[in-house]
Amino acid sequence: MTQHHSPEPDDVPGPDDRLGRLEAQVATLAEAVRALARGLEDIPSQETLPTEEAARGARLAHEILLSQGL
Repeated sequence: MTQHHSPEPDDVPGPDDRLGRLEAQVATLAEAVRALARGLEDIPSQETLPTEEAARGARLAHEILLSQGL
């Protein structure tokens, strides 16, 4: 009997794997956007300068993306 080989190599992720990866990437992006939004919020009760908060939010968003390889 002959063996039927799949046209795709074994190391190619299937639809479920790709969907799971996409969901994880979207969740990471959403977390990064939340960090940016918090950094850009203007909260009068805070004593830090708005530019400091924006920089902190941007730095955190960047770290979140880097940690997930995005």
